[in-house]
Amino acid sequence: MKTVLMVAEKPSLAQSIAKILSRGNMSSRKGLNGVCSVHEYTGSFIGQSAHFKMTSVCGHVMTLDFIGKYNSWDKVDPAELFSKAPTEKKEANPKLTMVKFLQVEGRGCDCIVLWLDCDKEGENICFEVLDAVLPVMNKPRSTERTIYRAKFSSITDTDICNAMNHLGEPNRNEALSVDARQELDLRIGCAFTRFQTKYFQGKYGNLDSSLISFGPCQTPTLGFCVERHDKIQSFKPETYWVLQAKVNPEKESSLILDWDRVRMFDREIAQMFLNITKMAKEAKVESVSKKEKVKQRPLALNTVEMLRVASAALGMGPQHAMQIAERLYTQGYISYPRTETTHYPENFDLKGCLRQQANNPYWAETVKALLSEGINRPRKGHDAGDHPPITPMRAATEAELGGDGWRLYEYITRHFIATVSADCKYLQTTISFSIGPERFTCIGKVVTSPGFTEIMPWHSIPLEESLPHCEKGDLFPIGEIKLLEKQTSPPDYLTEAELITLMEKHGIGTDASIPVHINNICQRNYVIVESSRRLKPTNLGIVLVHGYYKIDAELVLPTIRSAVEKQLNLIALGKANYHQVLEHTLDIFKRKFHYFVDSIAGMDELMEVSFSPLAATGKPLSRCGKCHRFMKYIQAKPSRLHCSHCDDTYSLPQNGTIKLYKELRCPLDDFELVLWSSGSRGKSYPLCPYCYNHPPFRDMKKGMGCNECTHPTCQHSLSMLGIGQCVECENGVLVLDSTSGPKWKMACNKCNVIVHFFENAHKVRVSLETCDLCDAALVDVDFNKAKSPLPGDETQHSGCIFCDPVFQDLVELKHAAMRHPMHRGGQGKRQGRGRGKGRRPGGRLNPKKPKDKMAALAAYFV
Repeated sequence: MKTVLMVAEKPSLAQSIAKILSRGNMSSRKGLNGVCSVHEYTGSFIGQSAHFKMTSVCGHVMTLDFIGKYNSWDKVDPAELFSKAPTEKKEANPKLTMVKFLQVEGRGCDCIVLWLDCDKEGENICFEVLDAVLPVMNKPRSTERTIYRAKFSSITDTDICNAMNHLGEPNRNEALSVDARQELDLRIGCAFTRFQTKYFQGKYGNLDSSLISFGPCQTPTLGFCVERHDKIQSFKPETYWVLQAKVNPEKESSLILDWDRVRMFDREIAQMFLNITKMAKEAKVESVSKKEKVKQRPLALNTVEMLRVASAALGMGPQHAMQIAERLYTQGYISYPRTETTHYPENFDLKGCLRQQANNPYWAETVKALLSEGINRPRKGHDAGDHPPITPMRAATEAELGGDGWRLYEYITRHFIATVSADCKYLQTTISFSIGPERFTCIGKVVTSPGFTEIMPWHSIPLEESLPHCEKGDLFPIGEIKLLEKQTSPPDYLTEAELITLMEKHGIGTDASIPVHINNICQRNYVIVESSRRLKPTNLGIVLVHGYYKIDAELVLPTIRSAVEKQLNLIALGKANYHQVLEHTLDIFKRKFHYFVDSIAGMDELMEVSFSPLAATGKPLSRCGKCHRFMKYIQAKPSRLHCSHCDDTYSLPQNGTIKLYKELRCPLDDFELVLWSSGSRGKSYPLCPYCYNHPPFRDMKKGMGCNECTHPTCQHSLSMLGIGQCVECENGVLVLDSTSGPKWKMACNKCNVIVHFFENAHKVRVSLETCDLCDAALVDVDFNKAKSPLPGDETQHSGCIFCDPVFQDLVELKHAAMRHPMHRGGQGKRQGRGRGKGRRPGGRLNPKKPKDKMAALAAYFV
């Protein structure tokens, strides 16, 4: 019996696919990483009995990054990133140990079936999975095939079973096109970003952005927004005049006529036409025309159109809309949401999809009428050769999906029903009048067949007053003729929907990456989203784009990125060489980078006008250890301290508050300490600004506070305040927060674990002694007599918080409300707690004694 490994892109997809293929007759277990499950069943595979193991990854297994020293902003010239800097594939999420998990499940398997999403990214993940599992799978006999690719567009019984019966092979060319895009974006983006971030953040204090990023797609996206802003700023309103006539076909009704000349920009000429027409007493009907017109039903729905509508009509940002669409897809409610196609294949079961919607109260009548009278074949759209258009695959209710999920599903369903409905037909009547020598027109519309507008009422023809019945030569009394003075108005800021249209038109990004690029320019503080989801550029966004235009317009214009996208598509089609495209594109941008660096003064001139220098920004906070003058705290992102006398700038932890720490000084460099805090429910720790940027000991890294400092005697260091190893992460140490009283707590110096203990204690101190059972440092606690929880009215006790039964009910584990980027578990050996007398390194929970409360809590959270 063969063993077949099957891999999907997400755990929920793996479960759904396995359930369909096994007909529900499967067993499930958790994989070793605790995130991905393995579903097993027996069945038939290519005419032989087989044991199937269906599991999943969680998106990309690997990510591209520079090796070692090239990740340091301080040690490497950004120009080296274009060619000299070697790259490597690293695990995208090391905590998931995905490679090891895949190898454990793939060991001993004979075949593999790849159920990754059927787009270019999915093909790339296919080869990431193969790189992990092929070395441990059973070796095939000579020409025996072992690698299979499933192609599917929805999580339905029909589609999944059909994919299993028509297995293909993964597409190496499409995977290579993704590799090329990743490497280009990494090298180009990092080089420009590092240079301009360091250059401008070292000079200006109120940029209010932690990263001044550049991206080959992101920057042209910003360029569209700034281009519209410039049009608004340079717009000069002009006054114009419109002649408006009102006729009275009946005593109690009036009809407003539109002037055929539309408008005049010269008041005297407009006044002349008014005087001429005022001489006439009646308006004469010159012609009456009636014409039946058609408003076409929509094309089938693709990703870009869905994102446009989600933003413009539903008020959802593109990235949020895409996340909801992906969730609806994995739950089986809609087909694959990433597609450029707007044309249904001939064999698509339109009626089957329509029948699924026959019982929904919102559109049941329309659907039943279509099924009984016959559906209309959808309009012929664009076939991109990827996936069918986005289609509802099963019925749903508002209670099932709720909120935004239902709103997006409802739109997708209504759009689908509209594509198989009739066109909207209406009768347009145009009456032409003459008043003296001037011509006026009145147009009226009457719907004769609503068609698709019944299911999409927002597209319906607006209700208008019916025009009077008249014939050529009829005369109507004139009620009023007047001259209206108006002004031209500037365009409004781009909406997300308009920006998506521009990006698609100019080939910036893909249907999958467009939401990411728009989200990036918002996150970087280059634009802000205003009402009606309009994108208004910030000062920083405007200055950056104007600076690129001043130095090299191609950095911001869509032309060069559009050309690169075409080359990447040629790689995917097998028509262009991966290495040649990569080398050629990097060579172009390397030349542009050197010119950009040489010409940066041009952008700097624009920055000087809009932003303040570091010395003129911020407020005095703590004293410099070199000159003993006050350094200024710059709160705008990225927050930092700047000494104007020494002209030095010191980075600080982000996403929290900074204040002076009791005017205490670092014993190594005499800098005043500051206290970083993520809030009352989060963690806090002191740090020396100099040590934080220039680690004083070999076992310390840049960005470490006092809670990770290995100074042997400093009262704020890990050596003096460390208690024991973290109950969750491997490399963290729980450190007493000496500022937290009377609600005392200790926090891990790597992850976001917080332990609350000894509330209302008067004093909590870390002892020099250690626990005989678990090696953790003992804690001395001194309670107020009135609030002491200790037995026998005692106020003092010394013991281990993990093992001492007296402390058992006084300890509670929680997670920080806000996780700081620096608080990540490091790699390598577990760090010792210092060299204090009587201590042993580590401070580990005893795995053989899980009876204490902390061990039980740790087991629960894991």
